[in-house]
Amino acid sequence: MKASNSTTEKPENIIQGQGLSKNQIAQRIAQELKNGYYVNLGIGIPTLVANYIPEGIAVTLQSENGLLGIGSFPDETSVDADLINAGKQTITIQAGASLFSSAESFAMIRGGHIHLTILGAMEVSENGDIANWKIPGKMVKGMGGAMDLVASAQNIIVAMQHVSKDGKSKLLSSCSLPLTGKSCVKKIVTELAVLSIHPKGGFILLERAPGISVQQIIDVTEGKLIVPENVPEMSFYS
Repeated sequence: MKASNSTTEKPENIIQGQGLSKNQIAQRIAQELKNGYYVNLGIGIPTLVANYIPEGIAVTLQSENGLLGIGSFPDETSVDADLINAGKQTITIQAGASLFSSAESFAMIRGGHIHLTILGAMEVSENGDIANWKIPGKMVKGMGGAMDLVASAQNIIVAMQHVSKDGKSKLLSSCSLPLTGKSCVKKIVTELAVLSIHPKGGFILLERAPGISVQQIIDVTEGKLIVPENVPEMSFYS
């Protein structure tokens, strides 16, 4: 089944030199989807990917609370308060979608049936470690499904902000927060760049946001940054 596109932010709305919005980060990640993928969307920016499935790509979106076949976010006329994703956002479902218990959902995840997991993160290390479930001293209800997802998914892409609200890098030599998983992240998309993890450690700078210089990315990346001779600007398609 094919997830539908929304008419939210389009590529031409990107402002040179300001980095990407959360919607545009999701739009860039959507270009990583392949035909036939089963994809889990984590809480936060990843849920926005449902609005940007490229034309001609048929994917099945899964949510850990027991949904298979998620569509784009509803407009005001089609909101159903009983249909929510793991982040408690209202969603639409595609024809042929399935709703089931969270136990069955996690059996699907732990069984290795998810091709790609897209997660948010508070920190990622140059070795591909991810910290995204707990900040010490802050109350949390639980770790949720993040540890199952990073241990079981065939591929993991992180959608995150490059720096924290106080301007500190979130791409680090080693994570300072409790880890969700070790050496599991394959690719990262931030408001500034697309990066992958080198097998021997380090962030490989693959693309930069429109108008963002390589030096700007170097300045806000604490971990080892591997910079190729040519780093192209991101390209977008609807």
